Amino acid sequence: MSPLAWYCLHHSELDTATLYELLALRTQVFVVEQNCPYLETDGQDLVGDTCHLLARDESGLVGYLRLLDPQRMEGEVVIGRVVIAERARGTGLGHRLMEQALLECHQRWPGVPVYLSAQAHLQGYYGRYGFAAVSEVYLEDDIPHIGMRRAATDPS
Repeated sequence: MSPLAWYCLHHSELDTATLYELLALRTQVFVVEQNCPYLETDGQDLVGDTCHLLARDESGLVGYLRLLDPQRMEGEVVIGRVVIAERARGTGLGHRLMEQALLECHQRWPGVPVYLSAQAHLQGYYGRYGFAAVSEVYLEDDIPHIGMRRAATDPS
């Protein structure tokens, strides 16, 4: 995999092409690959202090997640829409994406806990980053998920 460039952009900093690119990647993975027809654009991408973390290489966008504004999310940063492009899977990019996300959370919202709704089979993966289950497994769009929280600490 070629060198990566990282960008964490407040939604107001997204240009049309970048917004289109991230929505296309999310739709390709969450709707097409996972065969899960749902309205991927949920109205939360362009509100409050929501930020978008992007990883790019020379081929374009290869990793993405969003950080929802804690003031709109009951005092927690909510990580969501975590996605790796098919061509970049198996390269360790997912780990780098989580590390970068936690660093951004710490820098932008110090002392604020972080929450995510993980696909249940990834509970151990997110556990490596200090996330602990805070809900029972539930179905979201017919996929088992579990709520997980990480206490506010430094990103390491």
